[in-house]
Amino acid sequence: MAFESVAVPTLLTILGVLVWNSQSSLDSTQFRNQARKRMRALPDKTRVKSRLAQIGRESGYENFRIRQCSWSIAGTGVCFALTLLVGASIIFASLLSGSVAIAVYLLIDRQLSRDVVRYRRTIESEFASIVEMLTLALSAGETPLSALTRISRRCHGVLAIEFGHVIDSVSTGQSFYESLDALGRRVDSVLIRRFVDSLVTAMVRGAPLIEVLQRHAAEARQNQRNILMDKAGKAELSMMVPVVFLILPISVLFALWPSLTHLNLFAA
Repeated sequence: MAFESVAVPTLLTILGVLVWNSQSSLDSTQFRNQARKRMRALPDKTRVKSRLAQIGRESGYENFRIRQCSWSIAGTGVCFALTLLVGASIIFASLLSGSVAIAVYLLIDRQLSRDVVRYRRTIESEFASIVEMLTLALSAGETPLSALTRISRRCHGVLAIEFGHVIDSVSTGQSFYESLDALGRRVDSVLIRRFVDSLVTAMVRGAPLIEVLQRHAAEARQNQRNILMDKAGKAELSMMVPVVFLILPISVLFALWPSLTHLNLFAA
């Protein structure tokens, strides 16, 4: 058929490009540089740059846009070829392919939002332990900068990596207060923002840092306890679904089946 003669080579070509793109390192640096310039010129209405900055990938905006557009175009081509293979019209194939392109584009954007939420939850889950370590280091006589340096070098969590960015900013000449403030603005978390504001205020005014950190550690523990209780409540509701719709009807059936059997015997 005419459609198959067009669709099959198109599908094979698109699949070959995808395999080559995944296995090769894209040695064409000139092509990638031009693509990055074009992607950099795109308007950032969905706050992709700020979301990438929140997970420490602020320099990967162009690569994210290239991957988003590439997968959308690939999905469009594959859907168009497969739709022609089943014998659909070109108009229907075009409409379906456009819908697939939009869906793929939005799914990749939504996945970025999920990564941001997961990153923030990971930081908040590590916050209490890191603050307790910071409190112990300050109680031993270390300065806040040296304590953060020790934590960033000895720990391997996400928050320790963020503290490492703070230390790197200080080593390049930025003030300690500005680096902490940049951490609070970069990580979209109320808990981290309040911690940074309290720490900077205490250092500026000369307030005891240990009491401030202990209060934030207790608040973080309470916050994690509330999150666990909320998850436990949702899990309890989820466990009620099989009980109500599966186990309870079967139990009632087993209880009523002998009576129904005897009633049928008497009726006969």
